[in-house]
Amino acid sequence: MAKRTRIKGDELVFLPLGGVGEIGMNLALYGFGPDGDRKWLMVDCGITFASEFDEPGVDLIFPDVRFAEAERKNIVGIVITHAHEDHFGGLLALWPKLKLPVYMTPFAAGLLEAKAAGESGAPTIPITRFTAGSRLQLGPFAIEAIAVAHSIPEAVALAITTPLGTVIHTGDWKIDRTPVGTWATDLARFAELGDAGVRALICDSTNVLREGSSPSERDVAVSLTRLIAEAPGRVGVTTFASNIGRIRAVAEAAVANDRSVVVLGRAMQRAIAVARELGLLDGLPDFHDDQAYGYLPREKVVALLTGSQGEARAALARIASGEHRHVALSPGDRMIFSSRTIPGNEKAVNAIQNALAKVGVEILTDRDALVHVSGHPRRGEMAELYAAVRPQVAVPVHGEALHLSVHSRFAKSLGVPEIGNALNGRMLRLAPGPVAEVDVVYSGRLFRDGTLLVEPDESGAEQRRKASFAGVVVVTLVVDEKGSALIDPQAVLVGLPDEDARGTTFLKTVETAARTTLEGLPRPRRRDPDAVADSVRRAVRGAIHERWGKKPIVEVLISVV
Repeated sequence: MAKRTRIKGDELVFLPLGGVGEIGMNLALYGFGPDGDRKWLMVDCGITFASEFDEPGVDLIFPDVRFAEAERKNIVGIVITHAHEDHFGGLLALWPKLKLPVYMTPFAAGLLEAKAAGESGAPTIPITRFTAGSRLQLGPFAIEAIAVAHSIPEAVALAITTPLGTVIHTGDWKIDRTPVGTWATDLARFAELGDAGVRALICDSTNVLREGSSPSERDVAVSLTRLIAEAPGRVGVTTFASNIGRIRAVAEAAVANDRSVVVLGRAMQRAIAVARELGLLDGLPDFHDDQAYGYLPREKVVALLTGSQGEARAALARIASGEHRHVALSPGDRMIFSSRTIPGNEKAVNAIQNALAKVGVEILTDRDALVHVSGHPRRGEMAELYAAVRPQVAVPVHGEALHLSVHSRFAKSLGVPEIGNALNGRMLRLAPGPVAEVDVVYSGRLFRDGTLLVEPDESGAEQRRKASFAGVVVVTLVVDEKGSALIDPQAVLVGLPDEDARGTTFLKTVETAARTTLEGLPRPRRRDPDAVADSVRRAVRGAIHERWGKKPIVEVLISVV
C-alpha cells in the first residue's frame, strides 16, 4: 500500500486503552488523520491478573475494547511487540470482537498457536510473521521492528512513521550487551532514527525507580552454574516459562555439572517446544519429563519448574504440598527462585517457600545470590536510549502513577523538550504542534469469570468480595395476600459465626428480627412484597451489626400464597 501524504487537518495521536497508570494489560492505539476520519494501528493486546482480594473468583482481566470495536473498520492491524501475557495474552479472547490481521514474531506466533491448541473453541487468527529489521506498511503507518533485549526471545520496539513524523514505541526492553537466548538491543539503529528525527518516544517505565543499569543475563548464567555445582542434592529452578534465555542458562549449567534437566509444568513444556522448533535451544541435549525424575540419581537432577509466582495449579505448588504424582523434594535439595515476585503474589510465594522449608529444602532467591535480572531498563539504560533517540516528546507508559511521574521528571532532566502525560482513555495529540490531550474515550476492564467475559459490574465479583468479609444471609417469608405470615421466617446463614458474645445463635437473631419486623408493619404496607423485603433486610442487617459489628449481605425471598 502506498504511503499517504499529509493533508490539512491531519493529526498523529496516541491513545492507550491499557497499561498506563497500571502494570500489565498493555494495549495502545496510534491514530493518523483528521478528527473523525482517522486510521488506527493497535499495538499489543495484553491481560493482567486478578487480585484474590479485589476480584475474588475472577480468572483474568482484559482491557475493554469497545472504542476499538466501534473503530474496527478503520484499524489497519494489530502488531505484537513480544509474547508476554501482559502484551499478547488478550488476543484469543478479544480477537473475535475485532477480527483484524495480526503481526508478530515467530516465537510469539508459536506460543499463540500452542495456547490456542490447548483452549477449546479458540479462534483461528490470521498471523503475519516478521522479525527484527522487518518493515510493514499498514495504511498510513510505515512500521519498522527494532531488536530489543528482554526476558523473552524476539522482543521488538516499533518505529512508526507517518507524514507527521516518527514515533518509537519501545515495548518492554533493556540494554543487555551479553544476552542469552535472544538478541541484543540495537542501539545503533535507535541512534540512526534519532539522527533522522524522532517526534516522540513512548517508553517503558517499569524500573525507572532504580538507579544504574541491570546486570546481564550472562552474569546470571555464571551464577547459576556455580550454585548448581555447589549443590549436593537435587536442584530445582523455577522461573517464567517464556524466559527461554534463563532456561538455556539453566540447561547449560546442568550440562557443565553433568546433570540432566527435568521439565515440570505444561506452560514450561509448551514454551520449550516452541523454542526447540525455532532453534533457540540448539546444541543442548533433550530434556526429560516428570516420569524420569524418580529414576535419576539425586546429584544428577536439575528440575525446571513453573510456579515462581505461587500459582496454585503450577508444578511447584503441587510439589510443595506433596500432591505431585511423580516428584518430591528431600532435605538438602536446593530450590532456586530465578524470578522476581510480582507485587500481589507475595503471600502465595511465601506459602510455597515455607512449605518447602518445612521439609528441609534450601531456598535461594534474588536476596541471596544473582539468580534473576529484570527485563526492564533502569535509569542508566533509559538515559542511553534517550541519548540515542533524542525525541522531541517523551510519553511515559507501562507503569503505575509513581513510575509515570518519576519517568516524566527524569526525561525532563535529560533535556527532552516536551512531556506527554498519558493515561488510559486519554488521547494525546503528538503532532502537529505541542503535545496535548485532545479527547477522552471509554477505557475499562473486562473480567474472564469462568467461561464468561463480562464487565466488572456484571461479574458478581464485588458481591463476592463483600461476602468474604461478612457472609450472606438469606431469609424466606411465606405470607398470604394480606401479608400475614403463614409459617415462621426461615433463614440460611453462610459465613457467619454460630453465636454472638451472649451465646445467642445468629440464626435465632435473624429469624426473630424478621418475624418482629413483619408483625410490626402496618397492614397496608404488608401487601407490598417489595416494601416488606426492604424492611426485613434492613432490620436483619441492623440486628446482626448490633451483635457482631459487621453487616452481611442480606437477601429476602417472599412467597405469596
